[in-house]
This record gives sequence, structure tokens and C-alpha cells, in this order.
Amino acid sequence: MNQHPLFHSRRDWLKASACGFGYMALAGLAAEAAARDGVLNPLTSRAPHFPSRAKRVIFMYMRGAPSHVDTFDYKPDLVANAGKSVGQLSAQVQDRNRGRKLLPSPFKFGQHGKSGLWISELFPHLAQHADDLCLLNGMHTNVPNHPQSCLMLHTGEFRFTRPSLGAWALYGLGSANQNLPGFVTLNPPGDLGGAQNYGNAFLSASYQATRIGEEGGAMAAARVGNLQSSLTASRQREQLDLIQAMNAGLLQRQEVNPELEGVINSFELGFRMQAALPEVLDLAKETAATLQRYGIGKVGNNAGNKPKAAAKQAGSGATENFGRQCLMARRLVEAGVRYVEICLGNWDTHNGLKSRLGVLCKSIDQPMGALMTDLKERGLLKDTLVVWGGEFGRTPTGQGEDGRDHNSAGFSMWMAGGGVKGGQRVGATDEHGSIAVENKMHHHDLHATMLHLLGLDHQKLTYRYGGRDYSLTDIHGRVVKEILA
Repeated sequence: MNQHPLFHSRRDWLKASACGFGYMALAGLAAEAAARDGVLNPLTSRAPHFPSRAKRVIFMYMRGAPSHVDTFDYKPDLVANAGKSVGQLSAQVQDRNRGRKLLPSPFKFGQHGKSGLWISELFPHLAQHADDLCLLNGMHTNVPNHPQSCLMLHTGEFRFTRPSLGAWALYGLGSANQNLPGFVTLNPPGDLGGAQNYGNAFLSASYQATRIGEEGGAMAAARVGNLQSSLTASRQREQLDLIQAMNAGLLQRQEVNPELEGVINSFELGFRMQAALPEVLDLAKETAATLQRYGIGKVGNNAGNKPKAAAKQAGSGATENFGRQCLMARRLVEAGVRYVEICLGNWDTHNGLKSRLGVLCKSIDQPMGALMTDLKERGLLKDTLVVWGGEFGRTPTGQGEDGRDHNSAGFSMWMAGGGVKGGQRVGATDEHGSIAVENKMHHHDLHATMLHLLGLDHQKLTYRYGGRDYSLTDIHGRVVKEILA
């Protein structure tokens, strides 16, 4: 539709009035802002607000909420008071515990490392790294519902669409490798917020995650689409130059179009990724000893094989799928990817607690132990922040004969590496694991602390949108200094 001849944008008015001096000033300010904020290339590496302890993040997200009292929050009183009703609790916990009896953990706990951290028998491999772990036993969040808490964990907000934690980290620091995406998510959940969990919202499209695989799918069959082409590199370059010129012309006419700016940058990154990403994802380059350490069978090239062929090459062991995710995460951060999230679902143990939790923990324990060992041997753990956890925890009371309900008032996560002081427990729940009572740590506090370790001030990392400045933590959040090494 043609623009009305009497209509002029504010920029047109500045160009035409006072010989265009107002527009010259605006153009100069805009150029300075663009250079400062990395608009010309959103992935340009940027200095942090202050010296960082971590350069990159690996976040292991356990969708469905693992039971903290069966994994990392040792509660001997659950055994002593088995079958009894719980005492006075907060309203949200009382609602989910009313009429139920305390259920002792079917799993034994033991002390590990020089620090003597209490860890469940479900994690024999990870327990070997006890002195590197910081158990966050005082976690809590707003509501005990999966969709809201999942979004809260990933974006800091569940009522409105907001950028994800990985997008904020990439916005603040840029990418360390211009030929790879700065933010990658492996087998992300398709529900509970879906793409919002790794999206960019109002930030540039360049900050959203590159998705590889989907929840429940075989990692061996996961591929990045459109990496291969029948055209030669030179012909692809010619084709891309034509498309980019058309996009640039449209952007010049529209003057402001963040989505189009994101498309232009994404096309360039996609072209560069064709050569770099397949090599990073090719697990066949790893030694047999490394694959065995992660619990992985025979492998092929994830980026190049057809899904069915890759799936046939995969092993059938319990650790196969998560082992691939952990090894890919190590390869990605080693190559310069800023933020990697790896996901595993089905932790919503309302029933079959003993059998289901045993299977789930077995599938991740050996790969997590291997990842920790690998990062340490390569000198990466000291500046790689590793985070593990779900959206909330489970009740200490039983649901049915062998299950636990949702519990957002108290649960556990853990951190390691990247400037974290290992071999300690920060925060605590009450004697049964119902409510966080000591050094309570909300999702907002987790975000503030993670950004701090990356050298970013959560109150200064802002983006102006819709007339106001937004941040990951908004008006909330505190840096939990007890965690820091």
C-alpha cells in the first residue's frame, strides 16, 4: 500500500527541517548506540561489566521436577518420622500435603569427598566430584505448576513473554565464535512454554537459541536443518548476497525493523555455520575411551547423517542419549558457544518413584560424571559454570503408595565450576524437606548469581522496550555471595 503523501515519519521530519541538522545529530547518536550495543553485529564479543569468573554456561535442565529429598537433600528425619503427618507448613505446601503421610526415601545417602557432602546412592559417578559441587538446598519459587515454574526458571517471568536466560547472557557478552551460534539448546521440551524457554522475545533474533533435537527424540538422530546444500559455496554466497541486498533495501525503506535486522544477521551466521557446526557435532572424532566414559555406543556424524541412519548407529544403553548431550555440550563450549542447555524430561514422579527415579538417575549419572572429568582435564571447569536442576521439587509426603507431589516451597539444585566454591551446601529446607528455611534462594536469585559469575550486573543488564528498561530479574534478585569461590 502506498504511503499517503501528507504522511511523514519523525525521521522524515528531522531530515526536512532546519536543513537536516536534527537528523544528523540523530544519526550520530544512533551510530554510537549501535556500535555500543552490537546492533551492527549482535554477536560481537563484548566486555563484561566487571571481571568474570565464568565465560560460558552448561545448564542441565531436568523437566518435571526431580525429588530433592531422594537426590541431594538428605533428610534422616523422614525415616524417623515415616508415616506421620507433617506439622505447620505454608499454605501452598499444606494444600499438597493435607491428609498425606511422610514418605522416607527408598534410597540411601552417603557422605562423599573431603567435604563430606551428603549425596544419594543414585549418583555414584557424580559423587566422585563432590568437592566441586555446591548444593543449593534452599531453592524456592512462586507456584507449584510446571508451565509457570518452567518459564520462571528460564525467563524470570511466567505471565508475559520475556527473553530467556541464555538470550540475556548472549546479549550481554556476545559470542566467542562468530562461526557458531552463541546459544544452543539440546532436546528442549516442546511444552511448558515451548520455544519461550530458549527464545529472544524483544531482544534481537540473533540471541535466540539454535535448537538441536527435541524432547524424547534420539540425540543420534538430531540434526540442524538446512546445513547442507547442492550449491557450491561460491554460488551460495552469490545467492545470499542478493537476498541480503534485498533485505537491506527493505530495511532502509522501513528504517526500523528489528525482526528484519535479526533475519539479516541470522542468514550470515547460517552461512558461516555450514562449515563449522558439523565438525563440532561430529562425535566420531572422539576416542573410544571418551565415548565409553560418557556411556555412548557407536556414533556417526550428527550433522551429516540422515536421521534414520544415525539412529541405527546409536547404542541402546541407558546412558546413550544423555551421554551424547553431555559430550556435545563439552564440544560446543570448547568451540566457543556461550550458553548450552541440555534437557531430560519425565521427572514428574507422582507414582513409581523408586523405579522411575532409579532409571532417570542412572541415565544421567555417568554422563554428568564424565562431563565434570572432561571439563577438569581440559582446564575448562574453572571458567565453565555448570548448573543442574528442575523447575521445582517434590513433597516429602507420599502421593499414593510410591509417589511425590509438586513442591515449589523448597527444593535443590547444584552448581559447579565457573567461580563457584565447591564442596559446600548453601541453604537448607526444614527437617523434612518441605520448605526452604535457611539462606532461601529464589529463581531470581539464581539468575542474579549466574549473571554475576559471568561478569554481568543483573541490574545494569537492561534493554529498553516499549518505553521502559527490562532486565532478567526486573526489580528482584540478589547475588548469593556464599556460592562464590
